[in-house]
Amino acid sequence: MPIKTRRWNAPIEPDDGERILVCRYRPRGLPKEQETWHTWLRDLGPSPELFADFKGKHGPNLTLSVYKARYAEEMKGELQMKLIQQLADRVDAGETITLLCSKDCFLPEACHRSVLAELIEAARPSRANAARASMR
Repeated sequence: MPIKTRRWNAPIEPDDGERILVCRYRPRGLPKEQETWHTWLRDLGPSPELFADFKGKHGPNLTLSVYKARYAEEMKGELQMKLIQQLADRVDAGETITLLCSKDCFLPEACHRSVLAELIEAARPSRANAARASMR
């Protein structure tokens, strides 16, 4: 499986490949020498506003479908699309990446990591080439 999703403090597995933290803030109080990731791409995490809305800090909690739709919309920014494409190219080349965040998601679909994994999968060049070939 080229794209994995896990919590940042989940034990490192030999097939994790590059472990990438995808949240706005690094875990509190964690010394740098105890980081479990290779790369931190903070711009692939939900915005502080979206996270606050999801938690109900500005009104009722967002539903999961609204949260996921807003997160996907945030990932349409120029920088986010560039980062997603870079990750998609790496996965397409056979690399394994593991997307990490601080949330312990009991339901994978309730975490932005899963939405991000889908966006990366959709951006893979081999997928686009296969889609074009099937249209011929």
